[in-house]
Amino acid sequence: MRYVSSKSILSKNNGMNLYRGCSHGCIYCDSRSEVYGMKHEFEDIEVKENALQLLKRELMKRPKSMIGTGAMTDPYIPLENRLKFVRKSLELIDRYGFGFTCITKSDLVLRDLDLLKKINSNTKAVVQMTLTTFDDELCAILEPNVCNTSRRIEVLNILKDEEIPTVVWLCPILPYINDTTENINSILDSCIGADVKGIICYGMGLTLRKGNREYFYGKLDKHFPGLKDRYIKEFKNSYSIPSPNSGELMSLFIKKTSQNGILNNPREIFEYLNEFPQKSRQTKLI
Repeated sequence: MRYVSSKSILSKNNGMNLYRGCSHGCIYCDSRSEVYGMKHEFEDIEVKENALQLLKRELMKRPKSMIGTGAMTDPYIPLENRLKFVRKSLELIDRYGFGFTCITKSDLVLRDLDLLKKINSNTKAVVQMTLTTFDDELCAILEPNVCNTSRRIEVLNILKDEEIPTVVWLCPILPYINDTTENINSILDSCIGADVKGIICYGMGLTLRKGNREYFYGKLDKHFPGLKDRYIKEFKNSYSIPSPNSGELMSLFIKKTSQNGILNNPREIFEYLNEFPQKSRQTKLI
């Protein structure tokens, strides 16, 4: 862990990253890519030590909107257990009358259920959960240091019972690993059962570029001997790595989500995530 001082915490679109780097160990993580210019080891988490002061200052000046986190680093990494930067951010977001959404793979989000419910009662809180494989044993290989899929589905159902809306990221789908009809069907059935609002899927496949490609291939050598050579032969140095089953799986995805009233168009889902409800409340200027 390392502390840094930052000049700002919110992007122009109200996204924030309290941490940089991650310890979940997902073998496919795009955030490892060199294009993001990280100057330290990915697992050596960078903490923005003045993030909370910056957030308070920026929330006092900005118009009410949704605040999002998790696009680059899962906000609920184990370090959050100790530092509680996300929880303290939620307290500020609630205090100043903003909405909140996050992307995570962790059941640690349930620790903050009380604050999510408060925010959702006044504005809007949406939890986005990533699901890649229904098989918990495979999940332990693909995403080794975070709760398994079964637990994430439990979290989605708890959030449903607490009336917190949810969105699922169905990605990445790795060719010759989790790109099966059985896997996609099982994940979709779980999402239907949890009454998710939408499922984001940009196609059945993954992306690779310098930095995350080398890490991913190293893990293929360790866990799926021979598969790296197949990737290199079929996909060479392509950024986009589509599943050979993409057409069939996307047809299944579109059909099943449409039949069950689940949003499946990324543009419409992001419009929903970014929409700030006009609910009346008294902002607490404390």
